[in-house]
Amino acid sequence: MLHRQLLLSLAFLILPLSAQSQDTPPAPAATTAAALAAPDFCDALPRPGNADLPAVSVISDWFEVYEVADGVYALVEPYQYQETISYLITGTERALLFDTGLGLVRIRPVVEQLTRLPVDVINSHTHYDHVGGNAEFDSILALDTPYTRANMAGFPAENLITEVAPEAFCHEPPAGAAKANFHTRPWQATRFIEDGERVDLGGRQIEILRVPGHTPDALALLDRANGLLWTGDTYYDGGLWLFVAETDLDQYEHSLERLLALLPNVTWLLPAHNVARVDPEKLKAVPPALAKVRSGKLTGKEEEWQTLVFEVDGVTIVTAQPILDGVKADTSTGGYGFTLWP
Repeated sequence: MLHRQLLLSLAFLILPLSAQSQDTPPAPAATTAAALAAPDFCDALPRPGNADLPAVSVISDWFEVYEVADGVYALVEPYQYQETISYLITGTERALLFDTGLGLVRIRPVVEQLTRLPVDVINSHTHYDHVGGNAEFDSILALDTPYTRANMAGFPAENLITEVAPEAFCHEPPAGAAKANFHTRPWQATRFIEDGERVDLGGRQIEILRVPGHTPDALALLDRANGLLWTGDTYYDGGLWLFVAETDLDQYEHSLERLLALLPNVTWLLPAHNVARVDPEKLKAVPPALAKVRSGKLTGKEEEWQTLVFEVDGVTIVTAQPILDGVKADTSTGGYGFTLWP
């Protein structure tokens, strides 16, 4: 979707993570605001794919909640350009919260309105827009990777200026949001998990799948019995962001192959942005489109901050030349690429 492309000129300044520094000056707010100004992602709201889902009334005017399957709720943040989606998955004994959103507004009160079950958090990956509410919860399951451990420290305000620029919102920023010092709070994993591990929620088994590529710690979740596949940022209905330094296209291709092998038994994809429930057939178009991009035979549209946009057979891929060249970053410092590629 367009709004995932409008941010190609964001000040997510991208360079191998080993070169990052907390002292790196952020991009000027004026530049960031101009980058966010057009096109207006608000024009796409409500997204038809979400409007067709059963809505659930909640106490928050920031989150929109939809029941995407029996006992599975999508917590959408539609009024900020990320359009981040977290998922509450309930069983008879426990619940699993897959991602905790931006953290601009507390997510836990909404979760507690939806279920009284004890809740474990698992993140699709540890980019800031998916771990913002982690600190609100006592039980967090995570992969034991250097990238994950580094990101547990949180993201400082100087690196998140774009998230609270006026143009980042459809309406006024949410009431009570600490815009002046918006940051993600530190959090700790209470238990480390492994690829292939199953989480028993009582009457529902959730399988954990490592799908590195978008980040080193990217995860997907699978509910085989109900044909549900949560894809995180590995796939969503929109321009696929594969341009930050922690992205590895070789790993990403292998992860796509792993997910594609599951599709014969998958009824719905449940991605982490934009549209909460997507036809699995759409995933099939990504590998051949990515292969064409990687072949070197196509010319991407150059945008600011060295990003390249490729429109291939209905798939939009946003990447950068160093990523295409196979540059490997030191991901042990975590982060979300806040310095320029050289």
